[in-house]
Amino acid sequence: MKLFLLTLMTASLMSCNSPQQGDAQPKTLSATEYKAHHEKIDNKDVILVDVRTPAEFEAGHLDKTQHADFLSGEFEKEMQNWDKDKTYYLYCASGNRSGKAAKLMEQAGFKNVYNIGGYQDLKSAGLPVKE
Repeated sequence: MKLFLLTLMTASLMSCNSPQQGDAQPKTLSATEYKAHHEKIDNKDVILVDVRTPAEFEAGHLDKTQHADFLSGEFEKEMQNWDKDKTYYLYCASGNRSGKAAKLMEQAGFKNVYNIGGYQDLKSAGLPVKE
């Protein structure tokens, strides 16, 4: 009986401590980490995505950026047409929307998705922008 209770308690504790599949956080890079990483990568297999609203995008965005408004309700539909083998770097105004978008992409089977935070931080880090 003691062995049974000990086994039950151990199993219970292990199930409480193991991470849940849906709770994993997307990979993140700071603006300076992205800048250093960006300078070393081959751009043909890399997609930079601005998930802000059209008005935010038009006010200024990083150079060579694809726009996909996370709040439009179309983001999840749009991403289904993207190549899951490429690497995606997502940003927004603060990193909140891009984090949510990255999580959606990972849940859909994208393996290489990074949240690189907010536009102003990226701009301040010296990344090329279009205004």
